[in-house]
Amino acid sequence: MHTYRGHRADSFRPIDVLELNELRARNRTFNGAYRRTALATLGYALTALRLFDSRFLRIGILYLVLSILLFALGYIRARHSRHDFSDRSKTSALYDQALPTVGQEDRREYGRPFITAGRDVVAVGALVMVVEILLLAFVLQM
Repeated sequence: MHTYRGHRADSFRPIDVLELNELRARNRTFNGAYRRTALATLGYALTALRLFDSRFLRIGILYLVLSILLFALGYIRARHSRHDFSDRSKTSALYDQALPTVGQEDRREYGRPFITAGRDVVAVGALVMVVEILLLAFVLQM
């Protein structure tokens, strides 16, 4: 179980505005960006399925699958972020490897040191690339 300053996730309350801003920034990233993109893709899929004739059925289904996979990736990434903000793990070697940036030496740490979500970005990029190639193949077949 991950704790936040010794509290379970449901009973945790930020102690100041800086901590609240950090939590809101993480929330905007995952509840905002990933889910907003998935919802927009879902809206496009439903539009293609409802408004156009049967020739566009495969395109609508393709975008429907893309939106479902984007929701799944957003959910997984949000879970990682939730654990990133939790108290320091005794076995975490990231604290010893992280170097503070200039101007951040005496600042408070919010969970584990920030690590770019490179694998998640590559996964989303590969997923969209596959969808675009399939979309091109579907359009050329029409």
